[in-house]
Amino acid sequence: MKATKSLRVRVRDKHAALLKQMARQVNLVWNYLNELSRRSIKERRIFLSEYDLHPYTKGAGKALGLHSQTLQVIAGEYVTRRKQFKKAKLNWRKSGGSRRSLGWIPINTGAACWKTGQVYHNGHFFKVWDSYGLAGYRFRSANFSEDARGRWYFNVAVDVDVQVSYGQEAIGIDLGLKTVATCSDATVLKNSRFYRDLEPALAIAQRAGKKARTRAIHAKIANRRKDALHKFSRALVERCGLIVVGDVSSQKLTKTTMAKSVLDAGWGQLKTMLAYKCDHAGIVFKVIGEAYTTQTCSCCGALPDSRPRGIAGLGIREWTCCDCGAVHDRDVNAARNILAVGLDRLAGEKVAA
Repeated sequence: MKATKSLRVRVRDKHAALLKQMARQVNLVWNYLNELSRRSIKERRIFLSEYDLHPYTKGAGKALGLHSQTLQVIAGEYVTRRKQFKKAKLNWRKSGGSRRSLGWIPINTGAACWKTGQVYHNGHFFKVWDSYGLAGYRFRSANFSEDARGRWYFNVAVDVDVQVSYGQEAIGIDLGLKTVATCSDATVLKNSRFYRDLEPALAIAQRAGKKARTRAIHAKIANRRKDALHKFSRALVERCGLIVVGDVSSQKLTKTTMAKSVLDAGWGQLKTMLAYKCDHAGIVFKVIGEAYTTQTCSCCGALPDSRPRGIAGLGIREWTCCDCGAVHDRDVNAARNILAVGLDRLAGEKVAA
């Protein structure tokens, strides 16, 4: 059984100048299609499809130094984003200035391959730090992308064998701020507050106008957070057969005064990691509504008067059910209720099937 997986490797810095030049040409094509689409909608009331745009860029690849299939991928991506954002005109891709767009060079399936220990694309060889053994994979769609520090990466989709997890545990996860994730078996992912930890150093760099240092600190924060989330999610996938997570929305909470703490916790990133890792391992992964999971007693299923309620109850970390006398840790109780809801829903789906 096969599954698609994305691999990301860093490109050697000596290729940065060539990639930047190619990225400028990609921006040129994007902006040309953007203006073409805008005029078609304004003058003729016609939305140009991906295939309508292809003739307008045909034969331009050689003059621009881009692969012909790259022009087709740009047109497809443009139409996809136009539909996604429901706009007649998208933002321009800027190649210079303080608000320039980060470099992006899309590659269609078959337009890049592995030759003599390097990535070969459009007549050029690109050396990379190969940490995955790319020689053992057949490349599908790919792209070169630039990060905020000017480093370039090669991202490629490949087919890999599904490695089925033999774990049998069922885990419910409650997401929070005191602990990023609390499991129904009392396993926790502590909130290391990566942004708060480096915030003083970040403020010093920003006040001093050191843009490179500022970008480096932001990258360090993101890498530390990603490392912790990867380790936690991998450990769960290796021992579980069912993972259920509450549907708390970080996007909604970013509009509140808790925005900085919510973004620092990385809930969305954790759910994304669990989703694709469970898919590759053949594990059931569900996101369910967590209404009343904090207030409901996981032992007797009642909503006792002693339960924590509202904003005033946010500080209550432990409480006792007045109906059955069970003593609960707030987050563990919520995680157990989330698991129970997930099991009930899974049982309902099996009955319906």
